[in-house]
Amino acid sequence: MAAPVRHRWMRRRRRAPREGATAIEFAIVALPFFFVIFAILELGIIFLVDSMAESAVQQASRLVRTGQAQGGAISSAQFKTALCQGMSVFSGDCETRATVDVRVIPQFRDPNPPDPTADGELAEGDGEFDPGAAGDLMLVRVWYEQPVITPLLSQALTRLDSGTAVISITTAFRNEPFDG
Repeated sequence: MAAPVRHRWMRRRRRAPREGATAIEFAIVALPFFFVIFAILELGIIFLVDSMAESAVQQASRLVRTGQAQGGAISSAQFKTALCQGMSVFSGDCETRATVDVRVIPQFRDPNPPDPTADGELAEGDGEFDPGAAGDLMLVRVWYEQPVITPLLSQALTRLDSGTAVISITTAFRNEPFDG
């Protein structure tokens, strides 16, 4: 009768020890899992910045569209300040990260303005600031530099040579028939 009991004990003892298996499996899966979670969060922040910048450009462009910026009433720096005030949570870095270009275009189709990101670097300073006159066709473009930490995510975005993502917002409109 003692032999079968010993046999059961021997059978339990022969099983492979599993005390550290869960920790090793977690270590193998954890790095890709946390990488994906972090990339999703960072992409969400980029979409949030894009949405806020789009709204801020629409609000700031209203100054040009309604004639409040004409005649030197608003400078390029004041336009950028108005833009950055619409960025709410991200307004702190907006002055240094945003590049603004406001210009009159001859037609809506194929306006052909220069691209300041063509050589992999964003041109220093702001672009042109010409609020036009009543009835002019206008093109307002803003480039916002957003740092990207996740390596593979930065490969998938429009970016500068420095690795920062470039969020580009463009709106075109005809100035209202204001006096002046």
